Amino acid sequence: MGEIEQKPTPGSRLGAPENSGISTLEHGQKPPPTPSGKLMSIKIQMLDDTQEAFEVPQRAPGKVLLDAVCSHLNLVEGDYFGLEFPDHKKITVWLDLLKPIVKQIRRPKHVVVKFVVKFFPPDHTQLQEELTRYLFALQVKQDLAQGRLTCNDTSAALLISHIVQSEIGDFDEALDREHLAKNKYIPQQDALEDKIVEFHHNHIGQTPAESDFQLLEVARRLEMYGIRLHPAKDREGTKINLAVANTGILVFQGFTKINAFNWAKVRKLSFKRKRFLVKLRPDANSSYQDTLEFLMASRDFCKSFWKICVEHHAFFRLFEEPKPKPKPVFFSRGSSFRFSGRTQKQVLDYVKEGGHKKVQFERKHSKIHSIRSLATQPTEPNSEVPKQSPQSTSLTFGEGADSPGGRSCQQGKELKVSTPESGPHQSPALKKSPAGGSKPADRATKAPPEEEEEEEGVKERVQQSKPQPPQPSTELSINSQGGTAPTNVTLSPNLSPDTKQASPLISPLLNDQACPRTDDEEEGRRKRFPTDKAYFIAKEVSTTERTYLKDLEVITSWFHSTVSTEDAMPETLKSLIFPNFEPLHKFHTNFLKEIEQRLALWEGRSNAHLRDHQRIGDVMLRNIQGMKPLAAHLWKHGEALEALENAIRSSRRLEVLCRDFELQKVCYLPLNTFLLRPLHRLMHYQQVLERLCKHHAPSHADFRDCRAALAEMTEMVAQLHGTMIKMENFQKLHELKKDLIGIDNLVVPGREFIRLGSLSKLSGKGLQQRMFFLFNDVLLYTSRGLTASNQFKVHGQLPLYGMTIEQSEDEWGVPHCLTLRGQRQSIIVAASSRSEMEKWIEDIQMAIDLAEKSSGPTPEFLASSPPDNKSPDEATTADQESEDDLSASRTSLERQAPHRGNTMVHVCWHRNTSVSMVDFSVAVENQLSGNLLRKFKNSNGWQKLWVVFTNFCLFFYKSHQDNHPLASLPLLGYSLTVPSEAENIHKDYVFKLHFKSHVYYFRAESEYTFERWMEVIRSATSSASRAHVSSHKESHMY
Repeated sequence: MGEIEQKPTPGSRLGAPENSGISTLEHGQKPPPTPSGKLMSIKIQMLDDTQEAFEVPQRAPGKVLLDAVCSHLNLVEGDYFGLEFPDHKKITVWLDLLKPIVKQIRRPKHVVVKFVVKFFPPDHTQLQEELTRYLFALQVKQDLAQGRLTCNDTSAALLISHIVQSEIGDFDEALDREHLAKNKYIPQQDALEDKIVEFHHNHIGQTPAESDFQLLEVARRLEMYGIRLHPAKDREGTKINLAVANTGILVFQGFTKINAFNWAKVRKLSFKRKRFLVKLRPDANSSYQDTLEFLMASRDFCKSFWKICVEHHAFFRLFEEPKPKPKPVFFSRGSSFRFSGRTQKQVLDYVKEGGHKKVQFERKHSKIHSIRSLATQPTEPNSEVPKQSPQSTSLTFGEGADSPGGRSCQQGKELKVSTPESGPHQSPALKKSPAGGSKPADRATKAPPEEEEEEEGVKERVQQSKPQPPQPSTELSINSQGGTAPTNVTLSPNLSPDTKQASPLISPLLNDQACPRTDDEEEGRRKRFPTDKAYFIAKEVSTTERTYLKDLEVITSWFHSTVSTEDAMPETLKSLIFPNFEPLHKFHTNFLKEIEQRLALWEGRSNAHLRDHQRIGDVMLRNIQGMKPLAAHLWKHGEALEALENAIRSSRRLEVLCRDFELQKVCYLPLNTFLLRPLHRLMHYQQVLERLCKHHAPSHADFRDCRAALAEMTEMVAQLHGTMIKMENFQKLHELKKDLIGIDNLVVPGREFIRLGSLSKLSGKGLQQRMFFLFNDVLLYTSRGLTASNQFKVHGQLPLYGMTIEQSEDEWGVPHCLTLRGQRQSIIVAASSRSEMEKWIEDIQMAIDLAEKSSGPTPEFLASSPPDNKSPDEATTADQESEDDLSASRTSLERQAPHRGNTMVHVCWHRNTSVSMVDFSVAVENQLSGNLLRKFKNSNGWQKLWVVFTNFCLFFYKSHQDNHPLASLPLLGYSLTVPSEAENIHKDYVFKLHFKSHVYYFRAESEYTFERWMEVIRSATSSASRAHVSSHKESHMY
């Protein structure tokens, strides 16, 4: 065993400043480097009861040893943990991270230092890493066995049932009883065996990661969770126990809490010999004295407890590590001890940025391996951790796999660690992924949020697996128990995250190391392909036609199969939908085949490589003329959409069927969007033909056919223009209705959607984030609600009739501030930027003008909430309550429906932006699909993906034959640029997507495709002005 090298520590991985934490050093001084010299071996007992030996320099501070343990475990959230050991007086104390180890551990050969949880957060959803939650679960298991975590029999049985599910998998009564006979989790376990088995039966399908999560959910509600009792006496000599928690100092009598002193009430903590003193802030309503005094067994016991209190207060209450006091010149009074390390907020801020690498780890006793999840959480620090379906596999598509934090995590493994031969067990082996990437056989829970996102949570759509109709072409991945599971993913740069939110798999497709390099292959193909722009325009017809056919199959195959197995849809509705889609699918299948045959000839892949085949206009003209007899089916699509929504409203069974279908991975957009796809496709043909006519000279052989085809298509689009406008608004209103609660009659004749987005509302409590929905007659404001699908709860409505709007930055001192004055109520809101403010002003003023021209004020239509005409004081109270709802929604444990977590409403909420109906209309026109090469910021090679752009989002597939996307990346808020020279991207046709710390490079095959991707993505990342877009729409006869 050699000397420990100075590797990146958990602190440096989390972005902490270069110091040893708090110390007695003067401001500006740096701690001395880790001393070299004689090594000492220290045994560390891990949470799974295995032991590891670490060799450290004798004069090294305690921080070096803790960093070595965290690096060995690849533990990113190591700040929640500490090392405890019995000192020379047999008092259990925490290892001081600043003092030399040799001064604390006098006889290291005879001491076993325990690696345990030190800080228990108030909510386990703040623990972003699956490995961290696993270690917390081991701590709970240990506390149960040692009698520290006391609870009633029901809670104990429930806790043990989750442990058993994590260790042996799904319920099998014989196996359960055999396992319980061999493993004692609690002293009086035999009496609880029947209850444990009964509870375990309810956990079927629950993965180890989910079991850890549910175990912590139960444990955190127990009074003794995370409590370490310290014996003491009060002034009357009554025996009590003191404890410290994230909330403050607690007083127990036995195991019953009799008092609590919140940190907000505590003014000062001190000790004098054996007396522990708590000085409280003055409170006229309190019967307590100004200073409370407790007597402990000795000065050492008293000082030890005081230190723990100081550390808990700093970790949970401070924003950043406290600065050390300057050293006195002559003498000092009192202890120089200060909290050393990062605060919880600093840990959450780092993990939120996703600057670390996903690492596999092995669970002792568990048959199922897990992979560390990449924390994708949002603005909210509390990532939701969605459930993991046993039939589902999730993937994370982010830069975290190649981030600097990830590399330092791997470097940390180079620390010299030895295992004593006498040790009967090995500690949890943290398996590094091979160069080829991890296998799809690994299982994991879904993540958020998107988040889902990331710091904004856009948990960005990890889709949830649902049983799907049998389709032979469905691609499957193998889970760790030998079954098959359709793969599915969401690209997370925070939802979340939480959505998103748990442990996504390292994707064989999307992980940088998993795909073969394609540089040479792609270069060769490019050289063989034609260079004419017309060829790439024709190729765009082919690639988008493939996506269009897949979208039609969502209705004709997948939805039809679902409806056929359930007797929930009326026959009249079936006859209206499916007979009008199946002829289109058949026609476009032949159309695609004909286009691909022409492209093959154009590329010279047959003997018929003649110039006559380097054209596409004749194929387009012939098929557009053949499309005219199908116009009757196109007219029916608007009617089908209205009939479906009416049937859903009147039939609960059909509503459930459609909602469940939307949870299937093939339904990557709202179901009613697919019903409008044939109408949208006509506009795509029109745009392609316009580009061909613009490209060809009038003398070109293809010009006449292209112009004739354009005339035919323009006529069809003009005939369907009114239907498109009406149906798009109708579809958007119904989509918004699913995101809102507390409202009736949103979809009424004459109502038009204009804009939705995030604004901050000024109240007595300050600026509070709210989601606003602008229609042509009313403005709604909402906050995130407490529903399983994270819907938005409507708090108020402002009729536009009689409303005025004015800028009020100077009046309130808030940037980008507006005052909206209605007839009954006024509110003050602030936008995130000046451009956002100008968009809202333009649209609200337009909506006010429309309302003034209408017949009169809008009737009330908030069902669950009364009109918002409160006084300012009442409004402040309501906002206070809604903030509670909001914070609670961040920690909700209910399963989030993926399609609800990835709608534009949630994306706008997390990224603090807005979109208008005009933006949605432009997005409909700007759909695109094709192959792109993708590269992460810190990766070396490029990977080939099939990419579909629609609905402000990039969807990623392994190939165009896949039935469902593997990942998605909502683009609102991203910046689109080309790489600079400093980025060393020495390739042509590369564009860059950048949002905060998330950077992706994409490479197109030609100048034309590069410009097209730039054009359509720019339409999603930056909204154009209303005037510009309106003229754009009119030019296309929308």
